[in-house]
This record gives sequence, C-alpha cells and structure tokens, in this order.
Amino acid sequence: MNNVETTPRITKETKNKIRVDFERTPLIERLRAKFLNTFFFKKVFVYIFKFLFLLGISYVILFPFYSKIASSFMSPSDFVDVTVRLIPKQPTLGTYKAIILDNGYFKAFFNTLLLSGACAVLQTFVCCVVGYGFAKFKFKGNGLLFLLVIFTMVVPHSTIRLSMFMKFRYFDIFKIGEVGGLFKLLGGGVFDWLNILPDTSISLLNTMWPLIIMSATGLAFKNGLYIFMLRQFFRGVPDELEESAYLDGSGVFRTFFQIILPLSIPMLITVFMFAFSWQWTDNFYSEVFYTIGGPTLMPDIIKVPKSLNTKYAGENMYVSAIRNTCGILILLPLLVLYSFMQRYIIQGIERSGITG
Repeated sequence: MNNVETTPRITKETKNKIRVDFERTPLIERLRAKFLNTFFFKKVFVYIFKFLFLLGISYVILFPFYSKIASSFMSPSDFVDVTVRLIPKQPTLGTYKAIILDNGYFKAFFNTLLLSGACAVLQTFVCCVVGYGFAKFKFKGNGLLFLLVIFTMVVPHSTIRLSMFMKFRYFDIFKIGEVGGLFKLLGGGVFDWLNILPDTSISLLNTMWPLIIMSATGLAFKNGLYIFMLRQFFRGVPDELEESAYLDGSGVFRTFFQIILPLSIPMLITVFMFAFSWQWTDNFYSEVFYTIGGPTLMPDIIKVPKSLNTKYAGENMYVSAIRNTCGILILLPLLVLYSFMQRYIIQGIERSGITG
C-alpha cells in the first residue's frame, strides 16, 4: 500500500477560528511575536549592513568629487580661512571665468571636439569591420591574428612612443628611398636631378594628421579592446539573418551595411563614446606629436590663468583648486554627452559579452 502524503484541507471554519484567535490576542503579544524573533533581527541586521556599506562606498567615491566641486567655487580668502571646510564662505565664479577667458577654453573645446569626433568615427568604423570579420569569417590564421589584437591591449604605449614620433616626423609610407618614401618613388629622383626638391620628407608634427591616420589604420588607443567588444557582439548575431539575406541575393557588403549595422547601433555608440572620451582627455600622444605650435586641446588648459593672483599664504591649495576646476571644465562636456547616450551605452555593454 502506497503511503501518499496529502496536504490537509483548510476549511472555512478553520480560517474563521484562526482569525478570531488572532483578534483576541493582545496587541503587545502580536507585536512581540512579529518583531522579537530571530528572523526579524537577521533581516534588520542585513538592512543595516547594506545601508552602512553603501554609505561607505558612496563616501569614498563621491566625497573627492564634492570636495573638488566645492573648492572650485571658493574665493582666495576661503583657502586661508581655517573655519572653511567644505562649504565656501564667499562663493565665486571667478576661477571659471579666468580659465575660460585666459586659457582659451572655447578654442580648445572646438579643436578637441573636431579631433575627437573624427578619430572616434574612424576608430568605430575600422574596429567594426575588423570585429565583424573575426566574428563571421573563418580563414587561416584567424585565431593567431585575433591573439595579436588582444596582445595590443597589454603592450604599453610608451614602448612605441619614440618610433611613432620618428614615423610622423619623417613621414614615409613604404620606406622607399632615404626619407621620401612613396614621394621619392613618384618623382623625388627627377626633383633631385633638377635640384628643385632635394628633401622630399614630410613632417606631420603639430597637425591633427598623426592621430587621424592612426585611427584610420587601427593604431589608435584601445583599438584592441574595441575590436574585442565588437567581435563578441557580432558573434551573438544569429547566422540565420545573414543566410536569409544571401538567399535573397544580397551580397556581403549589402548585408553588412543594411542588416548588421542597424542592429549594432547601441554597440557602435558605446565604442564611439569610449573612443571619443579617451581622445578627449588624451595628453599622451598630444605631447608626442604637438611639440611647438600645435592645436590647443583640452589638456592644454590645465594651467593657472594669468589674471589670478596666487602669491599668498594658501598658494598651494589655491593652485590645486584651479587645476581641479580645469579638470571639471574638461569633464563637463563628457558628462552632458553621456547623459544623452546612457541608454545606448548600457545596451551596448550588455551585448558586448564583457559583463560575463
């Protein structure tokens, strides 16, 4: 005989009896049974721990930002007043005004906007094509090439700093000839014989061309990371979409531009934002390629304006606050841009495969 456990049925009379017994129980007894038990104390302890943990993390992360923002509104007298801690006693916008007028903020803004936008668009397109190739096409050496792409993520850029400087100081495409490269091949010998153009080398320093060329040829900052992200995204696109397009007579390029690219807009915006932000705050390659007379970029405004007097007792703190204000003005456009692109960036990161 099978022993089958059956759940006892709760009749209407039983429910009414339970309700009557509950109502007859004194309020103090009910509160004691509800709150003075182990489960309740564990729940309260978990909530308190979470609150304190989040409060501590918020303090560690947000307090430096708040102190920088607060110091940017302080007047010089606030830095020598021992009673001033985090709230300015005499708030002023003089530091912002001096930086904008004296340090050429708007000129640096438009130059950096042009350079960062061009580099980000080129990087996004190049990495998109390369990532799609790694994800969807199988060819000999695919794994090795992708390994080399990943390897570029761990190679310090300082190791190729000198070679990049020499490459664009004496711009030479195919290394044909002494210094002229392709230009010497196309006519340098005739110019040398006529003594018209004895030196056919081209210097691209102090122009935007080095960074644009690097972005278009896959040599820019973090291209390995962007290729990896796009490869992971394209691997998640169903192959049936492309197979259906091929059956309808669509070629590889048409399928890529009309089907794959529209699906990858969130991922492309994410890569664009990463590349744009990195170039916006870059001072590594700008110091290499812009030696004398180059375009004024955002990192160039981090200096003390001439109209501000810093010669007094609180000089070090005031100079530090001025530099922090320069950093705020540099990051402010990125924060505004991120606020509009936040939804696409989150979608792109979720689909990239880098979140696990």
